[in-house]
Amino acid sequence: MRGLLLRLVFVLALPALLVAVWWVSSAGSEDVYWPPLGTILESFPDVWTGERWRGDVLPSVLRLTTGWVLAAVAGVALGTLIGSYRRVRAVCEPVLEFLRAVPPPVLVPVIMLFAGIGDTMKVVVIASGCVWPVLLNTVEGVRAVDAVMTETARSYGITGAARLKDVVLPAAGPQIFAGLRQALSIGIILMVISEMFAASNGLGFTIVQFQRSFAIPDMWTGILLLGLLGFVLSVLFRWAERRALGWYHGLRTAARRSR
Repeated sequence: MRGLLLRLVFVLALPALLVAVWWVSSAGSEDVYWPPLGTILESFPDVWTGERWRGDVLPSVLRLTTGWVLAAVAGVALGTLIGSYRRVRAVCEPVLEFLRAVPPPVLVPVIMLFAGIGDTMKVVVIASGCVWPVLLNTVEGVRAVDAVMTETARSYGITGAARLKDVVLPAAGPQIFAGLRQALSIGIILMVISEMFAASNGLGFTIVQFQRSFAIPDMWTGILLLGLLGFVLSVLFRWAERRALGWYHGLRTAARRSR
């Protein structure tokens, strides 16, 4: 119990300090672009009503989830294929290095030409940026699978889909989840950017509308909401990762205790 309380204190200490610094430094501010934190917090419940949650927040979360899931499926599938075969990897690596160097926001106007300005465009933008960390981490994870483990599985007749399911993917799991975590952060950024282009709803669209109408406290509430959304998604992802990679975290804990 004491350890849990100490961990909670460590987790909350820095956010509490930052909020306190923001509160003190902005108190009494008359700058229209830097309103007091108290004013922002007072505006929050008035701005983000139930209707706005349904009309802006929920569509943004759905686009983010759809794009991230598509990127996860495509990245893991292609990464497993490329990482498993040396010749495929040799052919694909130059193209992958070229494409990963292209910033996803630059592709937004191009994607708009082919996918229009609806939800499809926003999902494609999110997926096109999220797929790279998943793909590249999966490739490296599959390549790093222990050769002894692979040969042992082969000697026991574990081949094909069973080998992929029981040997390759579990061994590459830690790196795959590292890529998924990176993709989630990139997805939030691309969600906002895509909603700033020819959108009619969403968090990015709403924040820009507040800025254009000089509703600066309302704009700041949107930025705070984005931060809270990122925090909640990170907590949920860590929970899912702990459940999926319980064996891995157990091994790391045992290794630390044995030192």
